[in-house]
Amino acid sequence: MFSSAIIVFREVLEAALVITIVMAATQGVARRMYWIFGGVVAGIMGASIVAALAEQISMAFEGAGQELFNALVLMSAVIMLAWHNIWMSHHAKELVGHLKSLGSGVSRGELPMYFLCTAVGLAVLREGSEVVLFIYGIVASGAGLVSIISGSALGLAAGSLVGLLLYKGLLKINPKQLFTVTGWLILLLASGMAASCAGYLIQAGYLPSQQPLWDSSNIISQHSIFGQLLHVLIGYQDRPTAVQLLFYVGTFGAIAIGMRLARPSPNKTNRQANTLSQA
Repeated sequence: MFSSAIIVFREVLEAALVITIVMAATQGVARRMYWIFGGVVAGIMGASIVAALAEQISMAFEGAGQELFNALVLMSAVIMLAWHNIWMSHHAKELVGHLKSLGSGVSRGELPMYFLCTAVGLAVLREGSEVVLFIYGIVASGAGLVSIISGSALGLAAGSLVGLLLYKGLLKINPKQLFTVTGWLILLLASGMAASCAGYLIQAGYLPSQQPLWDSSNIISQHSIFGQLLHVLIGYQDRPTAVQLLFYVGTFGAIAIGMRLARPSPNKTNRQANTLSQA
């Protein structure tokens, strides 16, 4: 029961974090919940397909199918989140003005909600798939079905509750600072996903296996509750390799530079502000 509860809690929390940040970052955007809900449903449907094909996925590519599947989903999510952050850097000032009227849509440009829908769907798909494959392993080890179901229900409830509390906390932030906070959260989240993607590729044998650069597990273990929260929030790993660090730093730098280049010039920002004030 305890093992299934921890697994489900961790995966639900990771998916909830993505959904939470997306919901907070798109406050005031018309019909955002349709896209987010659609992404969640699509992710659940995808995870259900994975459940039906769990054994085949695990054994594909000479037993590395699960790792390659996770790496592909993670990298796709990184691309979607990166695009969202860069787009928001260009349109944030404009969207802040619309936050004063939650029912209004975006008048200049259209927020690419399909990217957010995809990012949410991939997050749910990835975490749901990992739950399926991990639970499959627990079942194969001989654990009782009642224990697995009760533990999974407990983990689902706990992960959803923490995600809700995170969302409520983000909503208390001043709207002018909301996009900055969520932008940094998405930046750290995407960087951590890229590092995890590298870890899966190492496990699958597609990247060279290396000794860890350091071991901070005696300070904060990645398997502790606090360590798992840090892993979800900022991509913390207690024994990272050079390749994982390279993926993390490279992704962080690439998205940060893209966000910087996408920011409108002061003159353009002033023109947009004047247009909004005259509307």
